[in-house]
Amino acid sequence: MLDLLIVNAMIIDGTSSPWFYGDIGVSNGKIWAVGNLKGRKAKKIIDAKGFFLCPGFIDIHSHSDFHPLADYKCESKVRQGVTTEIVGNCGYSLAPLLGEALEETKRSHFELYGVEAGWQTVEEYLQALESSKPSINYATLVGHGTIRKSVMGYEKRDPTKDELSQMKRLLDQAMKQGAFGMSTGLIYSPGSFARTEELIELCEVVSKRNGIYTTHMRSESEYLEQSVLESIQIGEKSKVPVQISHHKACGKKYFGKVSKTLQMIEEARLKGIDVTCDVYPYTATATDLDAILPDWVHEGGLQKMLERLKDRTIREKIKEQIDPVQKAMSGYENLYVTYTFTEKNKQFQGKSIAEISKILNKEPLDTAFDLIIEERSKVGMMRFAMDENDVKKVISSPFSMIGSDGSALSGEGVLSHGHPHPRNFGTFPRVIARYVKEFKVISLEQAIYKMTSLPARRIGLLDRGIIRPTMAADLVIFDFDRIQDLATYEDPKKYPQGIVHVIVNGEPVIFECEHTNVRAGKIFRKR
Repeated sequence: MLDLLIVNAMIIDGTSSPWFYGDIGVSNGKIWAVGNLKGRKAKKIIDAKGFFLCPGFIDIHSHSDFHPLADYKCESKVRQGVTTEIVGNCGYSLAPLLGEALEETKRSHFELYGVEAGWQTVEEYLQALESSKPSINYATLVGHGTIRKSVMGYEKRDPTKDELSQMKRLLDQAMKQGAFGMSTGLIYSPGSFARTEELIELCEVVSKRNGIYTTHMRSESEYLEQSVLESIQIGEKSKVPVQISHHKACGKKYFGKVSKTLQMIEEARLKGIDVTCDVYPYTATATDLDAILPDWVHEGGLQKMLERLKDRTIREKIKEQIDPVQKAMSGYENLYVTYTFTEKNKQFQGKSIAEISKILNKEPLDTAFDLIIEERSKVGMMRFAMDENDVKKVISSPFSMIGSDGSALSGEGVLSHGHPHPRNFGTFPRVIARYVKEFKVISLEQAIYKMTSLPARRIGLLDRGIIRPTMAADLVIFDFDRIQDLATYEDPKKYPQGIVHVIVNGEPVIFECEHTNVRAGKIFRKR
């Protein structure tokens, strides 16, 4: 007897092939058979008549590093149809943790979310994830910034020979323990302090372990092309596959540049350099507000940064440096605060820096600096800075896949904090509703491919992403007529509609649009 039988579905198998009618039998968490299975006995039968069935969505660029430890339901992701998240992106991971990285992580995660960082190695972190028994699957990258912080703190200099050797040992150990590759966040300290040569040497370690290199590049605006070139050079010299994270061009002055950078990716691939990218379906970015500060302000860590912002002379120097950059990006009227943690400043969540400046009768950058000081840098931002035509170009590129750049949040509880970017709740349904149905820039089968087998193969999860016998039974059943992201910039914490059933490792986690409280997720290790 089968554990689960799904009948009468329109099956999209994840390969970009045209959909077909069929049934799917599931046994022991795996797909047992695909075809005409009517008459087979099963413990549970789902009639998918009128609905599409496809592999579970794989979020190749997620920031849910600690979220399943705070809430196992992973609601804002699984309700989109996401069955697997890849964390450890943008140079930041929750392991390995030594020195300043360990102390900083202990402080931030225990204070903010009640999650005690009682681990140091990747293996210990993965064990903590397993103990949390999440509803969906997880795999991790190791963050270059985390490794550098563990060895060098926030020192803005090249590593010594011994320090580089220590970083390589930590990276190699992380890969041995199951990390799928290394990520960089080259606009964030201390990752931004690294030169290309350091990254090449570290990526050689990743390459030997058959991992992947993912990168939030040094620039996504003025120096976009140079940043893509650096990423390609790292891949070429270290022989590591390169994934350019959330590829885009920020700032009106730089709109259209993705046409050139996508051509650069194509040309690199023709030369035998393995480069791809991911993209989210929105024209607003999101990160921490202190990302607007120059590199040198971050040197020495949080306390030194806050001291510099409090110094009037240094503050004016910072303003002179970054004010033209912020205005070129999109201006302060398009720069919004997404979260704060003090009661005093919660009133500003969802408001622009320009609006808050008027309320406080301050200059925009003084407003931003004072918020960073008062929140001890724990303040988020969202910026409207991208062009819809660029988003369409990247989504339709054969070299792109879909990643949310968001986290597994919730409409209630500890993970409902703030006024987040809607991508946390709507990315995957939005691709179908907007870019397949409305704009028609890709077909439904291509969209599913970019969310399933392409990211699965890219990261190295070879038993997922395609509907075939013996593959893991991570499945999504959705109503094409009704599928729609409901999260907006004004009201971002809304779950999508049209995702009817989500099966994780053969178990229904979403059944008839409701969470079943099932904890079916697995924690993956690179082998």
